Amino acid sequence: MTQDTWGEVQQTLLNTIGESNYRTWIAPLVFRECIDGVATLEAPTNFIGNWVGRNFADAILTVLNEADTPVRRIEFSVSPAVQNSMAAASQGAAMPAARAQSLEQPPASAPVAAPAPAPSKKSPPEMTDAALDPRCTFDSFVVGTPNELAHAAARRVAEGGPVSFNPLFLYGGVGLGKTHLMHAIAWEMTQRDPSLRILYLSAEQFMYRFVQALRDKQMMDFKQLFRSVDVLMVDDVQFIAGKDSTQDEFFHTFNALVDQNKQIIISGDRTPAEMEGMEERIKSRLQSGLVVDLHPTNYELRLGILQQKVEFYGDQYPGLTVAPGVLEFLAHRISTNVRVLEGALMRLFAMASLVGREIDMPMTQDCLSDVLRASERKITIEEIQRKVSEHYNIRLSELIGPTRVRTIARPRQVAMYLCKQLTTRSLPEIGRRFGGRDHTTILHGVKKIESLMQSDHQISEDIELLRRALEA
Repeated sequence: MTQDTWGEVQQTLLNTIGESNYRTWIAPLVFRECIDGVATLEAPTNFIGNWVGRNFADAILTVLNEADTPVRRIEFSVSPAVQNSMAAASQGAAMPAARAQSLEQPPASAPVAAPAPAPSKKSPPEMTDAALDPRCTFDSFVVGTPNELAHAAARRVAEGGPVSFNPLFLYGGVGLGKTHLMHAIAWEMTQRDPSLRILYLSAEQFMYRFVQALRDKQMMDFKQLFRSVDVLMVDDVQFIAGKDSTQDEFFHTFNALVDQNKQIIISGDRTPAEMEGMEERIKSRLQSGLVVDLHPTNYELRLGILQQKVEFYGDQYPGLTVAPGVLEFLAHRISTNVRVLEGALMRLFAMASLVGREIDMPMTQDCLSDVLRASERKITIEEIQRKVSEHYNIRLSELIGPTRVRTIARPRQVAMYLCKQLTTRSLPEIGRRFGGRDHTTILHGVKKIESLMQSDHQISEDIELLRRALEA
């Protein structure tokens, strides 16, 4: 094996694994020698050598064998100058002696055996620990009132240019689109600027790699990797709450990147201020940028998601049709989690393709009986009345009583609207729970609130806050 052969191998790998992965992991490697079928490649750090050994060594061996080069194993070494500088740095590090002795020193080289098939050419181009889903793009993200602000903020960040929202913090419940937007930002950024070094991973992976670096005495490599990226994306940051050492390293990584004017994008299941076990200094940093909420989906958004999925599945299952009313039924009944909603529709298409039937209402109710039972609303009229009374600071007796003054009548109509939306009770039954009112009075109150939500921002916000409190 010669330097020319290694150059050919590098070019083939560039076309195979993508420019970003190549630039980050393969380009820094230097071919040193090949003796008795063992090729030695020099890496800038132990971390990069070990990473390439775990993730790309098989691909390198495959390419070498295809080039008729008799290499059966690859070893990675670190240049003596780098090893000496890291040793000097580690001696000056403030690590307790007892703890330092308990950490195991990794071997200088990482041998890799037997070749495997070359990786797929469709691997994501990002420098990432978590595989990016090619389906999670901005084009496939259905925008509605509950998520339009988060979508707009994510779009702005993905467009690049001056860093204006740093960090961008996306929060919301399970299945509302946080991870979809994170993936979409990464795909869009890479498409616009393939030279960007983007690191996307979950908070759990950040913690795992931090612990691994401590154990293997590779903290300098760890710091170098995380502080050299252009964009850091951390999903589900709530998982580092209570992990003091991980939080400390995350804090310093965060500060280092902000000082370099690098973009940080983070997601969580609640606002930074509400994260128990998270250090105050980290909460403060997370709130220093743009904090955006993805609200629970409304009926229109869920219906839009289903309609988009029907178009997608229509290509996979040609000839299958969905009867009128089925999508509306699903959007109404499965209201809390988009992933459950999408999974239900996928199950219907799979079932219909197996039995060769149209997806109609009887089939839907039979196939999804367990999902529909689990998704049944447990909210009661009494809960709604109590929450509305507390929200508007009025007595429950006034809410259901005969008083017609505006300060009481409007909250009463809000409660009627929520009862209609969040329970399966009929209008006459709702009327009986509101002091024996006629069902036409309830219908009038519901329509009044629906009309006000289009023009009165305060009413719309009150409804959303109450809905979230009731569905929590």
